[in-house]
Amino acid sequence: MQNAMAERAREARAKALATPIDKFDVADPEIFRNDTLWPWFERLRREDPIHLCRESRFGPYWSVTKHRDIIAVDSNHRVFSSDSEIGGITIQDGRQPREQSSFIALDPPMHDAQRKVITPMFSPENLAVLTPLIRSRAAQILDELPRGETFDFVDRVAVELTSHMLATLFDFPFENRRVLPRCSDLILAMPEPGGIVESEEQRQVELFQILGQFVGLWNERIALPPANNLVSMLAHGEATRRDTPEGYLGNIILLIVAGSDTTRHSITGGLLALSQNPAQYDKLRADPSLIESMVPEIIRWQSPVAHMRRTAMEDIELGGKKIKEGDKVVMWYVSGNRDEDAIDRPDEFIIDRERPRQHVSFGFGIHRCVGMRLAEMQLRIMWEEILRRFPRIDVVGEPKRMNSNFVKGFEAMPVRIAN
Repeated sequence: MQNAMAERAREARAKALATPIDKFDVADPEIFRNDTLWPWFERLRREDPIHLCRESRFGPYWSVTKHRDIIAVDSNHRVFSSDSEIGGITIQDGRQPREQSSFIALDPPMHDAQRKVITPMFSPENLAVLTPLIRSRAAQILDELPRGETFDFVDRVAVELTSHMLATLFDFPFENRRVLPRCSDLILAMPEPGGIVESEEQRQVELFQILGQFVGLWNERIALPPANNLVSMLAHGEATRRDTPEGYLGNIILLIVAGSDTTRHSITGGLLALSQNPAQYDKLRADPSLIESMVPEIIRWQSPVAHMRRTAMEDIELGGKKIKEGDKVVMWYVSGNRDEDAIDRPDEFIIDRERPRQHVSFGFGIHRCVGMRLAEMQLRIMWEEILRRFPRIDVVGEPKRMNSNFVKGFEAMPVRIAN
């Protein structure tokens, strides 16, 4: 496994160095699927940190690759818009009426009012209530894992934990919980033969079936008094109770994706990072208190959300480049988290970093991830419970990564726990 990965990395570095910088297209999903993105972004940060790709399958776009510039764009929602009517938040245009959009693809005041509806779910007080439930479910998942045989860590641990959590947040029928991370996969993965989703038709049919269940939950919850679950909050919230069905389902999709992918892919990415850095794994086992600093380091290292896109509302200069009104501007979080000028030894996985939260994975400004503390809490609890049970979990084969340039994640990863 290590030899194949090292050979791919060498080939990618040679190709990135040989390619003229004006021909760079770092939105190619293939470099994410085979984990060869790093030399491309390294060269952009060094030579052209605000880079215009004039031709791609997604049209022309600017790449913002430095930590400081990502913060500048993310924090300036007046100039750099998330509005779904002019493009939305991904490099692939998602134009749709505001009334049909999730709040992440809205600008103030609509964004602020809708976000406020679900914020209480992620308050410190509510997280304190959720903590024992998350711990008991993590323990149950881990206690059911086989010993001495190979199994898929993504399916048995990462997906299972996030499906438990999502079912709790939505008060969704627990026996059907696995359709929730499946919904996230359907939204994010690009159709391909033998992939997560094979065709656009399959995607639409499955999404219709899953989201139809949430229409029923809306009708049920709106007839009941307000309750502490996300569907009820949306059904009764002042800014969301009059939503169109499309707007309601847009927010449901957002909450499923956000609630699934940071935790799910960071759990897997963290185990892979420890496997590739055995000295750090030894350090963790010797001092489990390092979980506290390891969790944000995992999120930086994995960068589960690879990018966010904005649209320029006016002409503006950024990093010496003139961005025009209407231009597509892509913040590559995955690059900002490896920026040598912002993070010491960024290409090293260091579980006891002095400032581990100095990453851009959760975004900045009004769109900073509302559930980031819940994501961190799930990772912390999972690793506490893993260390209580297993001396180590060994990765025994190369992981299969998602075909996506938006979520940097995993489809499968074979592991083994010794008897």
